[in-house]
Amino acid sequence: MNFRCVQCGYHIKILYVQYSPGNIRLMKCKNCRAVADEYIECEIMILLIDLILHKAKAYRHLFYNMFDREAMNFEGLIWKSTFGFLLLDAYRISILSTNEEGWGSDPSLASLSWGCGKILLDTFLGNLSFIGILLLGTRSLLNMPVEVSGYKNILLAILASSYLKMFLIAMMVWEFPSSVIFIIDIFVLSSNTLALKVMSEESAMAKCFGVCFCAHVVKFLISLALNIHLPKLITRMLTL
Repeated sequence: MNFRCVQCGYHIKILYVQYSPGNIRLMKCKNCRAVADEYIECEIMILLIDLILHKAKAYRHLFYNMFDREAMNFEGLIWKSTFGFLLLDAYRISILSTNEEGWGSDPSLASLSWGCGKILLDTFLGNLSFIGILLLGTRSLLNMPVEVSGYKNILLAILASSYLKMFLIAMMVWEFPSSVIFIIDIFVLSSNTLALKVMSEESAMAKCFGVCFCAHVVKFLISLALNIHLPKLITRMLTL
């Protein structure tokens, strides 16, 4: 019973019965008596809209009912999601670094090397601390069911709920102020909070928000420390 009702989160055995190709009957939940998962008959665009609107039932469908974990390459999906997450975050940091440092139209090789190195360091250290705080807070503060308490499930839920970072791709085409990035960060924070709430049905929303907020704050402080103290440290080392 790996499926869930998208309305109440109750465990169910099957989502639908197929009589013939294209002829199916959606099953009802025994707990809430509603259709267990109406997204089976919906277009993917409807699911995306409900995800953007932060509807808990859309997140339940994404996490529990959309993919067959026995058939798909679970670890491969995690690696691909992690790579995409880090790539988008590196692009986000590069935009902020460009706006702060104001690289010229023809930067030197040294400045490019320094900038790329700082972006990579910021990306890996920041996200390593981010994931670490999330996993630690989830294990210690939230009541996760046994079937989803593994770090792989929590990691995939956080990566999937950070899909709003894809809006950064629009900044490659159109010019936006840097404040748009922080608006996207707020939406990612709220999406991560709802993802943890869906994964831990019995935990309070305030606890889920606290865990996600602390993780994002630690990530921000590490990025701030790297931008302020790392250049000074390297300058001192070069002058020795």
